[in-house]
Amino acid sequence: MAGAIRHSLRLARAAFVFGREGALADVEPAGAPPPVLLGLKIIRMLARRDKKAAPDRISAALSKLGPSYIKLGQFLATRPDVVGMRVARDLEHLQDRVAPFPQAAAIATVEAAAGCTIDRIYRSFGPSVAAASIAQVHRASVDDGAGEGGTGERAVAVKVIRPGVAKLFRRDLETMAFAARMMERFQPASRRLRPVAVVAELARSVALELDLRMEAAALSEMAENTAGDPGFRLPGVDWERTSRDVLTLDWVDGVQLADLAGLEAAGHDLRALARLLIESFLQQAMRDGFFHADMHPGNLFVDASGAIVAVDLGIVGRLGPKERRFLAEILYGFITRDYVRVARVHFEAGYVPTGQSVNDFAQALRAIGEPIHNRTASQISMARLLTQLFEVTELFRMETRTELVLLQKTMVVVEGVARKLDPDLNIWSASEPTVRAFMTRALGPAGVIEGAADGIGRMGRALADLPDILDRGEKLAHRLEEAVERGFPLAPESVRAIAEGEARGQRLGQAAMWLAALALVAIAVRLAF
Repeated sequence: MAGAIRHSLRLARAAFVFGREGALADVEPAGAPPPVLLGLKIIRMLARRDKKAAPDRISAALSKLGPSYIKLGQFLATRPDVVGMRVARDLEHLQDRVAPFPQAAAIATVEAAAGCTIDRIYRSFGPSVAAASIAQVHRASVDDGAGEGGTGERAVAVKVIRPGVAKLFRRDLETMAFAARMMERFQPASRRLRPVAVVAELARSVALELDLRMEAAALSEMAENTAGDPGFRLPGVDWERTSRDVLTLDWVDGVQLADLAGLEAAGHDLRALARLLIESFLQQAMRDGFFHADMHPGNLFVDASGAIVAVDLGIVGRLGPKERRFLAEILYGFITRDYVRVARVHFEAGYVPTGQSVNDFAQALRAIGEPIHNRTASQISMARLLTQLFEVTELFRMETRTELVLLQKTMVVVEGVARKLDPDLNIWSASEPTVRAFMTRALGPAGVIEGAADGIGRMGRALADLPDILDRGEKLAHRLEEAVERGFPLAPESVRAIAEGEARGQRLGQAAMWLAALALVAIAVRLAF
């Protein structure tokens, strides 16, 4: 119970910050209990009297709450199914830029990871060039042994974990998990969005980001996948100088994809870059089932040869064969306007509950797909399209598929970047060659053979495990039979502990739950509605 009170107090602080920044001005939680409505009214009275726009108010509140909440905001920007398209678009503007930590602390982290002084690791180690909530990047150089006398120098980027950030994230994620549990308890309608699962997904994502070896592995894997793709590459990993807290990569010389003037000055074809970006992303998603899930312009550069160079693979997405085929069928169905086929794919994949109508679902998909045909990207609102998709999801009682939502959100980001490069680009026509090639592969003879081989392999493994499964089942049946006959014995100390816990729960339970509910107004209600 002490933990519940501690989490509630932290959420109350978050509620105060949200209220102070005016981020709760538009919150109208239908059906909330009177204490929550009263608390909301009091918190609104604390709002600053400035003219700050709504997106800035949300971003300001999250920034003041610290790195964990910045990361939460960025993560929820990829989950419009949870927070809604309007809030998701607002959160896209949240910049993960915080003050850099001291150079001495970065050097200490590098030396602790390597077990030696920094001059034995890098020839030079410059100040921070970019700082975020989890880590910051330094430009450095190493002796690559090239040149006369072995005195060659190679520029590298060194990413260093922020000191103490793991403990901070662990504490805040525990509080967010508590908030999610209370959200599901007090707002039954939110259970379809699975807030507990969403926080668990965030925790998993953060755990991967906190271990820079995982990012190094992602870079290495994607580099292997795309080695034969013209016009796309990733920086090489210096494994000898990489550890859990330090990541060393080749330095990228290029123009940021957001710098349109710089790209034109360097002689790059912006229209060709737009198509290349879309094709590269779709090849990662459908061919490889492993894609860069944070492809905003700050993470994309164009080198002198015109190739796109992607950095910062802290967030990646994976799709299994089933999801990849589902994606290809959906895209191809929209491209060819075969909405019945798209609907049937949803049903075959088990994404639509039984009892729903295929024809009704196809009709809903037609209402989404028809307005986007024969229009350029500048005439298509991808945000409106996704909003309609999520409304259809709710209408037909479909559960959230987190891997597909992350993919859809990344597609919107990629489309937005491509649109800035070429305002007249039609994303569907640009996608068709890649989608058609995947469909030919997946549904052709080679795909059928691969699917059959995979099925045979899984069947063989299941048959090999069958004796062990039967043995465990028999032991479990005997234990259940004994338990039914003899009952479930409890030690005296267990009985006393249960009684004491029940008494404490009755004394403190109601107070803690109402405090949690009030705090959730600031976060759970704001994000859910």
